[in-house]
Amino acid sequence: MGEWIKKIVGQIQKLWGKWSLLQKLILLGICVAAIAGIIALFSVSAAPTMVPVIDAPVLDENARNRILTRINEEGVKTAVSSTGIIMVPDEPTARRMRAILVREDLIPSGTSPWELFDRERWTITDFERNVNLQRAITQMVTEHIRALDDVDTANVTLVMPERTLFASEQNPVTASVIITPRLGSDITQNRKKIEGIQKLLKFAVAGLQDDTIVITDQNGIVLNDFTGQAELDRLSFIERGNKMIRTLEAQYRAVILKSLQDTFTADRVRDLNIKIEMDLSRKAISTEEYFPTTIRPRTPGSSYDDSEIVPSVTRSKTTSSTTWKGTGFTPEGPPGVEGQTAPAFRDMSNLYGEVTQETLVDNEEINKRSIQEERSPRIDRVTVSVNIDGTWQMNYDEKRNPVVLPDGSIEREYTPIPPEDLRATQTLIQNAIGYNAARGDSVTVQNIGFDRTRQFAEEDTAFFKQKQLQSILLIALGGFVLLLIGFILFRVLARRLERKRILTEAERTKREQEMRDSALMQAEQEGAELPMSNEERVRMELHESVADVAKNHPEDVAQLLRTWLLEE
Repeated sequence: MGEWIKKIVGQIQKLWGKWSLLQKLILLGICVAAIAGIIALFSVSAAPTMVPVIDAPVLDENARNRILTRINEEGVKTAVSSTGIIMVPDEPTARRMRAILVREDLIPSGTSPWELFDRERWTITDFERNVNLQRAITQMVTEHIRALDDVDTANVTLVMPERTLFASEQNPVTASVIITPRLGSDITQNRKKIEGIQKLLKFAVAGLQDDTIVITDQNGIVLNDFTGQAELDRLSFIERGNKMIRTLEAQYRAVILKSLQDTFTADRVRDLNIKIEMDLSRKAISTEEYFPTTIRPRTPGSSYDDSEIVPSVTRSKTTSSTTWKGTGFTPEGPPGVEGQTAPAFRDMSNLYGEVTQETLVDNEEINKRSIQEERSPRIDRVTVSVNIDGTWQMNYDEKRNPVVLPDGSIEREYTPIPPEDLRATQTLIQNAIGYNAARGDSVTVQNIGFDRTRQFAEEDTAFFKQKQLQSILLIALGGFVLLLIGFILFRVLARRLERKRILTEAERTKREQEMRDSALMQAEQEGAELPMSNEERVRMELHESVADVAKNHPEDVAQLLRTWLLEE
């Protein structure tokens, strides 16, 4: 076997050597293409199978982004095909995502419910087809409801009556759902989740209405009867409104308090009270406003208002004048025929008269504006009150020592805040809250001194303790200095006494040596030998050894002498 492999390798090497460069490049290209095809085949075959969330493609990019964002919030991996179909890893995840999308109205408009619950069935008769369709829809809706995180089990019953000829005789489609909440779920108290299940049913079954859907829990309590929850909704709305007011008050308080504490220090500005009154009701306001016409606007940068404004603009004007003078003549008709003039006018006939009539008609154009707005909520009033303490300063005597009162406390002087500073602070707060005098806003800034009795007592105690500690340290330091001076004097006196003793001993030794030398010299002159004591013999030997050392090691002797001189 090994020889056969060697033989094949040898033939390959022989052929490789005979081939040209172009043939070698072609072979390498074929090998690379084959390896790339194998890798692509394995990668495609190993890719996980994805399940569509919505069978219909979502072509609207904004709607598709909203759906992908909501699915990603659930921690689910998604993919979008080339046709726009959104895919998830498996079928249970797809059912759960469909339920969430239906509950939150994220299904794109125009998507058919049958595309969500598509289950193809082939039957022989229309009756069997309708029965299978109803069973398929019921099963699919049940699976979707069970896929919710808050539902443990669900039982769905759909009633789809046969279609009749007349709409007045048509029975409505009804649905009954029994859910068992999971442990710790709030679906029985959460109206939004129950409404999500209602939307899911209405989207899945054509013809269902809110009043034909009944959702109960395992105990038979109806969960989608929202008529009795109006009061709870109102209380919830009031609670949310109060929470919004508290949040707004906290924001205003934090901003204003930080600004004042940075200016007057935190110790002088401790408390700030703010109250916001808000109208939480929803109001639809319709306003018609008539305003004048601006002929010439104000010149930009002008120091005065040079605009020209008129209440109205004349569009057209009509003037008519009628003047009549002469006798009044009332025709009586043909001769011989009695006229039809009333007696009251007949009496005025053939009288002299004069009539003057003038008519003036002006058509004026005015500006009109209609405003439709809805206000909710709206701030009705803002009140702010803050107290700022003045400054306290210790009084000092001419020696720069604090003045101590007879009761043992330090004398202090209080300086109130100037009125102009209080007015400036009030203006600062008004600008911070958007002060509006028309709605009754109020800002009060007072200068009332804080009770600092305990603080001053603690400061006085700490001050006197510090002074006492300083006195103790000064006394201890003075005693240490005195002790050090005494020790130095003792050392100086001791050295002087020692030096004096050494000099005295050296003088005595010198005299004895001179006496001995003179005695030896005299003995030598007389040729007699004098007895030498042991002490004299030892001293002589010591002198001889010192002399030998001085001769042999002069540098060491010089260093020793320098040391002695420095010590002295």
